[in-house]
Amino acid sequence: MAKTILITGAATGLGKGTAIGLAKEGHNVIATVEIDAQVTSLREAAKAEGVHLEVFKMDIKNPADRARMLRYDFDIFVANAAINEGGPLGEVPMSIFREIFEVNVFSTLETAQLAAQKFVRKGFGKIIFMSSMAGTMAGPYSGLYAASKHALEAIAKSLQKEMEHFGIKVATINPGPFETGFNDRAVEAKWKWYNEDIHYSPATEMREKDRRVEDQFDPADMIAKMVKVIPQDSHKFRTAYPPETEEQMKKEEAENWTKEI
Repeated sequence: MAKTILITGAATGLGKGTAIGLAKEGHNVIATVEIDAQVTSLREAAKAEGVHLEVFKMDIKNPADRARMLRYDFDIFVANAAINEGGPLGEVPMSIFREIFEVNVFSTLETAQLAAQKFVRKGFGKIIFMSSMAGTMAGPYSGLYAASKHALEAIAKSLQKEMEHFGIKVATINPGPFETGFNDRAVEAKWKWYNEDIHYSPATEMREKDRRVEDQFDPADMIAKMVKVIPQDSHKFRTAYPPETEEQMKKEEAENWTKEI
């Protein structure tokens, strides 16, 4: 059965591919993008793929933009919009950390609240938070993003319990590292403010950790997984993909119970 699905952050990467993929499967897709120029480019991309998307500009930090969600009727809300930067937590400018939380946590929850209000009135619906392997894992120089996704996991867990009473489902999708450019931009970002003459964090070690982006998965596989899971009436609360990422997440969580410091 065709669903009407609203997905944020659909201008690029997994969001764009999933929006188009869902439309190809016959679903009615409402796709939001951050800036006006992306409206045209996403519409053109959809047309080139032979599908139609309802596209509008919604910077999730902007209350007026967020209010546009209320004009639409939809069955599933996918909170996909996010930003990412890497860097040492001991030295990162707090303005960067605050911006990550503003987008990935506060504004994301505000969009989910709007969806929840709609779904409570309807008596059904599903909210999917695009989390990450970083929702349960954290490593050196990636703690900014991981902290925001850890917070999002807590939001999803609590909201799932709160919304169950109303017949509303809540879930997360946790991708591993996929080659969309999102992770590459994140590792590059810290070099805009980091100064080896001033900061104590070792540049050599950070550059070595940056090489992780040289080994990423094909995003087409993750898009196919999302297109399959998002419309389903029933599935697991957490969908981690690919399987090796799921195993990594479970392994690290288990190790935290026995780790000595």
